[in-house]
Amino acid sequence: MHFICLIIAIILEVLGTTNMKLSQGFTKILPSILMFVFYGLSFAFLTLALKKIDMSIAYAIWSGVGTALVTIVGIVLFKESITVLKLISIGLIILGVVGLHLMEGK
Repeated sequence: MHFICLIIAIILEVLGTTNMKLSQGFTKILPSILMFVFYGLSFAFLTLALKKIDMSIAYAIWSGVGTALVTIVGIVLFKESITVLKLISIGLIILGVVGLHLMEGK
């Protein structure tokens, strides 16, 4: 259940960051409001996940997976450039998250 809360927190964080971009520096009202709503909900679900998941593991997964997903959203939705270095970096983030997850029970 706590990993489900963490997954929800990650998705909400990605939605918050996407709306941050869509707010165009707080000039668009709806994305500006949604940014705060999604980030607030993300922190709430992250807090629930922290009840059973070590803080270092949960935060690393939340920020790492969120960063990788935001990069993908930027490439797909906002037509940001895609480079070999970006792809390698995303791969390294994912490897780091997997490594942390594997170490959680030890």
